Amino acid sequence: MGNAWAALILAGLLEIGWALGLKYSDGFTRLLPSVVTVLGALASFFLLSHAMKTLPVGTAYAVWVGIGTVGTATLAVILFGEPVNVMRVTGIGLIVAGIAALKLA
Repeated sequence: MGNAWAALILAGLLEIGWALGLKYSDGFTRLLPSVVTVLGALASFFLLSHAMKTLPVGTAYAVWVGIGTVGTATLAVILFGEPVNVMRVTGIGLIVAGIAALKLA
C-alpha cells in the first residue's frame, strides 16, 4: 500500500504542475507549456489510477484534489501575486486538515 500512497502523492504534485501549466499555456496557444501541461495531466491521471487499484476511490480522489488545490493555490500566490487573506489561508488549512483526516481514517 505504500507504493499506492507514493503514486498518489506524485500524482498530486503533477496535478499542481499541469494546473499551473494551464496558465502558462495561454489557452493552449503556446506550444511548449501546452505539451508539458498535457503530458503532466496524463501522467497525473495514470498515477492516480494506479493508486486507486489499492486505495479507496473516495480517499484517493480527495487526497489527489487536495494536494493539487493546496499546492496550486500556494504557488499562485508566489508566482502570480494572488492575494493572501484570512479566508484563503483558512480554506487551505481546512483542506490540509481534511487530507490528514482521510489519511488517518
